[in-house]
Amino acid sequence: MLTDMSTSRPGTTTPATGGTTTSATGGATSRRNHDDAPDTAALFARMAELEDGPERDAVRDELVTAWLPMAHRIAGRFRDRGESVEDLRQVAALGLVKAIDRFDPSRGAFESYAVPTITGEVKRHFRDRMWALRVPRRVQELRNRVRVARRELTQNPGSPEPTVADIAAHTGLTEEEVAAGMEALESFSTLSLDAELSAGDDGYSLADTLGETDTSYDVVVDREAAKEGLRRLPERERAILYMRFFEDMTQSRIADRLGISQMHVSRLISRSCARIREEALGTRRPGPAGSR
Repeated sequence: MLTDMSTSRPGTTTPATGGTTTSATGGATSRRNHDDAPDTAALFARMAELEDGPERDAVRDELVTAWLPMAHRIAGRFRDRGESVEDLRQVAALGLVKAIDRFDPSRGAFESYAVPTITGEVKRHFRDRMWALRVPRRVQELRNRVRVARRELTQNPGSPEPTVADIAAHTGLTEEEVAAGMEALESFSTLSLDAELSAGDDGYSLADTLGETDTSYDVVVDREAAKEGLRRLPERERAILYMRFFEDMTQSRIADRLGISQMHVSRLISRSCARIREEALGTRRPGPAGSR
């Protein structure tokens, strides 16, 4: 890492990039693995001594700024997994803040504590937020084991696609558990209803293959339910209903044809329909044919 030359003591050699710093007495200080691991021990010690307030918040913000490049580097490990890099960086930054708030300077180096904390935060994001279909935690774990096993079994060139039995033997899972994990492999993302399923001018989407509610089925059910009730009606009532609902005759025309009043026709239609409805719904006990 880059070292501030203004603070270097005489007799020390400081390399331009991360490496071992050798003192005049021949001793060696700690080696930093990345340029994004700054020396913030003094800041952590200071923050630990401060009470909650503006001054402590300022030190905390300074630590977040100093270690944010490391959080971004960790987020970059999870790129190309269906989540944008910007969102991954935000999740990693949240993990960094948690690590800073929970870190105890007396327990060792901050980097060794922050890396697993930030990595765990990103992994939890994938586990809890990235599934298109919510599946149980146990099934998610099965999916991961199956995915790793398939990769290990096919890493050699020319290796055939492993069967369920092969994966079960490799992982120690049952074939039922492997099947559940393989099914979960397809649950991480979903296919849009507008996705084209065929190429060419006659292409169609997934939505085109889905059925829709057919009201004709309700008509069939209602017709069958009313059939027995219609058969039990007296002949004149059946004739009136036929003329009214199948020949679309008005009540006045029906009355003229049968030689009765229009009011009488209206009462017969209402009574017959109520009787058929009650029998169809099971609220009326069927009577003998022709009974009034």
